[in-house]
Amino acid sequence: MTDDLTASAGGRRAAVLGHPVAHSLSPVLHTAAYRALGLDGWAYGLHDVTEEDLAGFLDGLDQGWAGLSLTMPLKQVVIPLLDHVEPLAQAVGAVNTVLFSTVRGTVTRTGTNTDVHGIVAALREGLGARRVADTVVLGGGATAASAVAALAELGCAAPQVFVRSLDRIGPLREAVARMGVAPSFEVFDDKTTTSALAAADAVVSTTPKYAADTWAPLLADHVSGAASGPSAGGPRGVLLDVVYDPRPTVLQTAWTALGAPAVGGERMLLHQAAEQVRLMTGCPAPLAAMDEALRAALSH
Repeated sequence: MTDDLTASAGGRRAAVLGHPVAHSLSPVLHTAAYRALGLDGWAYGLHDVTEEDLAGFLDGLDQGWAGLSLTMPLKQVVIPLLDHVEPLAQAVGAVNTVLFSTVRGTVTRTGTNTDVHGIVAALREGLGARRVADTVVLGGGATAASAVAALAELGCAAPQVFVRSLDRIGPLREAVARMGVAPSFEVFDDKTTTSALAAADAVVSTTPKYAADTWAPLLADHVSGAASGPSAGGPRGVLLDVVYDPRPTVLQTAWTALGAPAVGGERMLLHQAAEQVRLMTGCPAPLAAMDEALRAALSH
């Protein structure tokens, strides 16, 4: 969007930033929340902002701004541009929400993380009252760190984390050290990874779109082979695939076809946005209205 960065008199503003960001459903969710809450003076926009342009964008915001939602690649580069970073976001090493407050004419920027909340709430939709012991995370980026924090909140501080290369997960290793959790890190391997997926109580795939497709046929083969062997087959746990475009993902479709529950990435999106609404407006998020708007947007 090309709208300017100043808020209208009596109004408050918020927006989602990222590069690329045109696909984001955050405007749908936040606008539905404002409408349900009766916040007529509030507006939520969308801005394509690169890493290089982020500092200048932040400096151009006036006192009428309530907050920002951040997508990649901005979740980490924003941290040194903030006045405060809340402990969870600091530990995870990723900020997906910036909150603005004004005291004596000075605007203060505070970074927080609602991705962890979104992952926990989405997984609970599939888990119900079940506890988790054996868990798996696919991927080694910023969202993987949030997934590890979420699984720790659900009671598992030692998930198996599968990545493409152990040489490229320095930030994730630093994050788990700050969190005080003890995941194991392993390189993707057809047999080992498939067995872990099948045996897990909960799986969170944080890989980019299409990257997890490879596990769909491998899981089917694993189950077919287990049918005549001593193992229990699988999968048996809940899958959360954070990708929601395409929807459902190939992995999610295969997972449910094998009889196990799966939660789409749009559920994480909904819950993390609801927490952003609460933080930015100070009002309880109207989850039902946001959910209805999301379902309508995804049905088109």
